[in-house]
Amino acid sequence: MSESTAILDLREIVKRYGTARNPVPVLRGITLRVDEGEYVAIVGPSGSGKSTLLNILGCLDRPTQGQYYLAGEDVARMDDKSLSRVRNTRIGFVFQSFHLVPHLTVEENVEMPLFYRRIPKRERRRRAHEMIERVGLSHRLDHVPSELSGGECQRTAIARSLANEPALLLADEPTGNLDSVTSKAILQILHELNATGRTIVMITHDVDIARNAPRRVALRDGLVETDSGRPLVAGAAAP
Repeated sequence: MSESTAILDLREIVKRYGTARNPVPVLRGITLRVDEGEYVAIVGPSGSGKSTLLNILGCLDRPTQGQYYLAGEDVARMDDKSLSRVRNTRIGFVFQSFHLVPHLTVEENVEMPLFYRRIPKRERRRRAHEMIERVGLSHRLDHVPSELSGGECQRTAIARSLANEPALLLADEPTGNLDSVTSKAILQILHELNATGRTIVMITHDVDIARNAPRRVALRDGLVETDSGRPLVAGAAAP
């Protein structure tokens, strides 16, 4: 495959916290490529580096060392303004806690990213309705989050994440606050989105949830321990 098909391309990503004298290594050389249309679960125990990697993938933080290309853009050294632009246009976020605005309706929550991009109202409404219909919530347009079930809140969050037609859908423990039946329904939506060509990276600590993804990447101690979809490069796995 050509480089143009890579949505995520991480090369020897290192992240350290602390001071120069007392560095605390969290990521110790992550090399990972996700191509357009893939569905990947990144799994690992507490302390494996999942949250730190999530922040870097979502352009919420920068690596200490290494290169990160998102849909062909070198984002590892971007300034805050540029990172904000990338987050708003290239990445759709789905969080465990939904992060819906409580006083806004389903329709208004889904429209919100488009509002901040100054998309005209008629186009915002059209796109919002299309995404809401895709997740099966057309009958809940005028309801606020307190009137929705947990599954309906997460469906709303997924619809909102898709409003900007992002290159990447980044799901952080998307079933963490849901019961098993509702979790299956949300995972089914992710499968359906992937079947239409959407690139999805899901972060989870739950191995059973990770098994729903065709490709699974396991982290341990800040390194890629296993990758079910690709051979590991030299130095990518813990010794």
